[in-house]
Amino acid sequence: MKALILAGGKGTRLRPFSFSRAKQLLPVANKPVLFYGLEAVREAGIEDVGIVIGEAGEEIKEAVGDGSKWGMKVTYIYQEKPLGLAHAVWMAREFLENSPFVLYLGDNLLLGGIKEFVRLFSQKKPDALILLSPVARPEQFGVATLNKKGQVIGLVEKPKDPPSNLALVGVYIFQPCIFDAISTLTPSGRGELEITDAIQRLVNKDKEVLPFTVSGWWKDTGKKEDLLEANRILLKHLQPVHRGNLKDTIIEGRVSTASGSYLENVRITGPVIIGEKAIIKNTIIHPYTAIGPESCILGCEIGDTIIMSGAEILQVENKITGSLIGEKVRVEKQRNDRELVMALGDYSSLDLP
Repeated sequence: MKALILAGGKGTRLRPFSFSRAKQLLPVANKPVLFYGLEAVREAGIEDVGIVIGEAGEEIKEAVGDGSKWGMKVTYIYQEKPLGLAHAVWMAREFLENSPFVLYLGDNLLLGGIKEFVRLFSQKKPDALILLSPVARPEQFGVATLNKKGQVIGLVEKPKDPPSNLALVGVYIFQPCIFDAISTLTPSGRGELEITDAIQRLVNKDKEVLPFTVSGWWKDTGKKEDLLEANRILLKHLQPVHRGNLKDTIIEGRVSTASGSYLENVRITGPVIIGEKAIIKNTIIHPYTAIGPESCILGCEIGDTIIMSGAEILQVENKITGSLIGEKVRVEKQRNDRELVMALGDYSSLDLP
């Protein structure tokens, strides 16, 4: 079995962050989202992986390399324009050849990985296995309808009037017959070749499309709020490790400090993760905070926030909460009695008197 990971797309919902980096490389719990997908694929025993890339492809290549750090071989497939998931699969047909394959959306997180689903596919050998999850707003996703026997009878992409609350999770497993279905597609109203339409073609031809409802946690990290929620959930499973240098610092709960980090006169309530060579002094850190490598935080109060590498937050007396702070951002000297909620893209500078 092979795997195809999609890491193209423009990430318009994550601007300004996606202006300066691929959305799949935004960090959650101090690790790029894409890396979680690569780990899940490798843990399922898959070593031959294709990654579909677009305009941010060179950045993806630099971060992932040849895949050897995960014990896999990576092949890159270029998609000139984001013309839909089915189009991305079609572009990879030469790489995939006649192999069954996992299709994994690179900005998705699935707690617990995909081993169980790969094993089920290998046992049952359906034409397609689709993962489903009940959601509160199905109109934002591809949606599946099941009959009373639990069989897939319909799929539709982002319907205005959803026929069910079962969203398609961003992981699928296909036999090569999916290419026959894709070859018959025409662009949807969104101008894309939809993978939901291709799966519907399989259903119409009485191919076996096996549904599996995910019982655990799944998140499409397409928006700031999704990244923060994913960060919270992953930090709940954090394994406390202290490799940093701690001076006059009080720690409660699950906290991980990386090598080269220095904390002085800091009070931390976990779960919190602190990256390599971060410097933090005279600061209160509340739960669900991820502080990236080489950040500098002096005289602040922070909680429920992702701070990316190289950021500087200096003498900010307001509590910073529910924020996404980009790489090498600088924030300093903010003084009033209100909490700050921010979304600051890479290399921003904010100086409020």
